[in-house]
Amino acid sequence: MVRSLALTLALTLPVLLSGCVGTSEPAPRPVRTATTWNPPVAPENRLCLANLSQKYATFTPLPDQYYGAGCTALGAVRLTSLRSDNGTLQIANLGPVTCPLASTLSGWARFGVDRAAKAILGSPLVRIETLGSYSCRNVAGTSRLSAHASANAVDVSGFVLADGRRITVLRDWDSESPQIRAFLATIRDSACKRFGTVLSPQYNAAHRDHFHLEVGGGRPFCQ
Repeated sequence: MVRSLALTLALTLPVLLSGCVGTSEPAPRPVRTATTWNPPVAPENRLCLANLSQKYATFTPLPDQYYGAGCTALGAVRLTSLRSDNGTLQIANLGPVTCPLASTLSGWARFGVDRAAKAILGSPLVRIETLGSYSCRNVAGTSRLSAHASANAVDVSGFVLADGRRITVLRDWDSESPQIRAFLATIRDSACKRFGTVLSPQYNAAHRDHFHLEVGGGRPFCQ
């Protein structure tokens, strides 16, 4: 019996050892290339994108971008159009914007600008004109990065109405028309209720031709 047991061990031991040797080698790791792999969308950004869709905005989600020097466009989208009460609002010259900025802009365009245009000027809004959004730059006269450097700000310069009128911040902030002045003041005040920072021609000469609209940041500021 002892001889039989020894023979069995002699025959099976090499097989057992070969199994141990095979499992000692680590499985190969999947290869990911930085140029094609993107991190999963953060839960809060998924919620923002869903909310933006529910507002009937037309947009394309963009991959996260790191441009260097602290400049980024994270969780950003490219907006093609927004929604008014009765139709589509075009938006011109807009680059990447973060989803929270796009969502806030959507609400302001519909409930602030379009409704003010109908109530004060008698014609609905059809297009918002901008001077752009993302730009890797500092706040003028400082070493602090602008909100534009993280795609969290947009500069709005003008508005086109359904009746063909074009109203610009540069030309019409001090318009001879009290209705046009009231329209621009009303939508600036409406923006102040939604955005963290709003700068208008009332703030300084650098903003004579646009409204600077910014989300995030610290203490709200409206001028």
